This record gives sequence, C-alpha cells and structure tokens, in this order.
Amino acid sequence: MQRIFFRVILLLALLAALSGCTGVGYYAQSLKGHVGIMAARQDVDRLIRDAATPEPVRTQMLAARGIRQFATGRLDLPDNASYRSYVDIGRDYVTLAVFAAPEFSLVPKTWCFPVFGCVPYRGYFSRDSAVRTARALQAEGLDVHISGITAYSTLGWSSDPLLSTMFAEDKTHLAALVFHELAHQRVYVNDDTAFNEAFAVVVETTGVKTWLAAAGDAEGLRRYEAELGRSDDFVALVAKTRDELGRIYAKGGSAAGMRSAKAAAIERLRARYRRMRDGRWGGYAGYDGWINTPVNNAKIAATSVYNDLVPAFLRLHQLCAGDYPRFYKAVKRLGQVAKTDRVRALEGVEACE
Repeated sequence: MQRIFFRVILLLALLAALSGCTGVGYYAQSLKGHVGIMAARQDVDRLIRDAATPEPVRTQMLAARGIRQFATGRLDLPDNASYRSYVDIGRDYVTLAVFAAPEFSLVPKTWCFPVFGCVPYRGYFSRDSAVRTARALQAEGLDVHISGITAYSTLGWSSDPLLSTMFAEDKTHLAALVFHELAHQRVYVNDDTAFNEAFAVVVETTGVKTWLAAAGDAEGLRRYEAELGRSDDFVALVAKTRDELGRIYAKGGSAAGMRSAKAAAIERLRARYRRMRDGRWGGYAGYDGWINTPVNNAKIAATSVYNDLVPAFLRLHQLCAGDYPRFYKAVKRLGQVAKTDRVRALEGVEACE
C-alpha cells in the first residue's frame, strides 16, 4: 500500500515516569519496548564486514550506510549515531499509533507529555495495549483510528537504529524514512505536530529527489515523482471530504441527521477515489487498503494533520534555493513565533533570510 506520511515520536517513558505523571502502565510499555529494541542493536559496519551476514542483509546495510552518509553530507542532517545500527524486530510495525476525534468534529484529541509537548496520538509497542485504548476511547463515543508505524524518532535522545520494518519496500522508501526521522532531530517544536510533520515531509521528499538525482537514477526519480503526484491527489481528495464534513458539523441538527450526512460524505469519498484510481491513475490500487477500511473523523484528521502545511514548507524551501542549512535556520525562526501566529508567518514568508 502507498505510504501516507504517518510518523510517531516515542515519548521518553523514563522522563515521563520521573515527572510524576499518571498512566504509569503506558510509560512502562513504552520504556520496555524501546529498551528491548536498543538492546538488540547491531552495528551496520560490523554487519557489512561479517562473513556470516546473509548477502541480502549485507546489501541492505550497504544501501543504508550510503543513505546515512548522504543525509549528513548533502542534506545537512545530524551527524550522530542514529541509523548506524540495525535491529530485526520480527514484526510488520514497530509501534501502533492511536488517533481519536469526536463523532461530529475533525479536531483530534491530543495527549500531552513532558519534554515533547502535546501530540494528536498515543503510540504503543504493544498491540493489546493499543487495542484496549482504542476500545476505551470508542466507549466514550469517539471516532478512533489505529495506524501501524514503521519508524520512530527519539529526537536524538538516544541513538535510533534502523529497523527491519524500514526495509519493507525499496531503497527509495528507506531513504525517505531516514531523511524524515533525522529531520525531526534537526528541528522540533513542542506542541505543534502539523508544523513538525510538514517540515519533515519536505526534507524527506526534496531529499529523496536530490539523492536520486545525485545517483543518476532517472527512472527511480520518475517513479518517485509519480508516487508523490498520487499522494497529492489522494490528500486533496481527503481534504475535500474533510471540508464537506466540516460544513455538516457546523450546520448542526440532530445526531441522527448528522450521522447520515457523515456516512454519505464518506461514501462520496470512496466513489471519487475509485473513479480517480480507475481513470487518472490507470488502475493503481495502492490506496485501496486505506479507502476500504473504516473511514471516520479520526482517520481523516490524522491525514490532514500531517499534510496541510506541506505546500507552505515547499515554498519556503524554494525561497531558500534548496539550501538546507538556510532552510533549517528559517524553520527554526518560525518555530520561535507564537503558535497562534506561526501558520500565518509561515504562509507569509517572502524571502529566506
């Protein structure tokens, strides 16, 4: 399935527990999951040198090492120990992110944590814990969406490893994940997931294009740009339904009436998607998994949170002439603007100072 830009930031459970916050069980599972992964790390260079390393794994590690070097050398991303080790976690997702929103609102529920601020999800290493949380939220009358996550970032607090889940697709997919997660280490603004994720998406997408061009991979670049085009199409499709739902909720009325109108809007989304898939996309079915599973406010809000500000960040990157150090400085300055004014400041930038 085509990847939507969902990411999860691990909240350092030990710091949270020491702060005296409630929900010790949540922090305990986070700490246990993260510590287990860190304890299983294998050095990438050692895996490449070791004659006992299976050839497919050695090939993956060579690709990962080159991508990591490019991230620092060409994209000015942090030169640290992150993504220089590897862990085979033996499952499809490293964590599960639980999103929630009211039945008649597209404003996602947020959870707040020490150090990292507030985010519109809770991440779980334990599937059982994620499902229990989802059921509890549903019992409160909330729409809930669970998304499998293939990579996470501790924002440089620990040396994040490459995970087997990051190799599920091709090298381009791996490069996108590494660039995105390292971008979070370069700039992170508390309590503003939309800002952080859109920034990282732009580092990811422009970085992958730069990486493919530097490698002289014209066919890979063509495929990647086609992939981005479909992603833009799909995000726009979801945004149209989000706007429709927003008007339905703003109009109000009986719960039964809004529920019926909401269901009809979601069915229109599915119908528009299938027309686009079978027409403009020539039968490409990469988003069928998203569209054919339950669609609700939580799922739609999650997609919007991670994509709404991407065009503004792309524009800023262009104003900076693709110069990554200048771009990062400009983003850091915007991150210091009051949150209430930040989007307006981003969209109103006229030059990369």
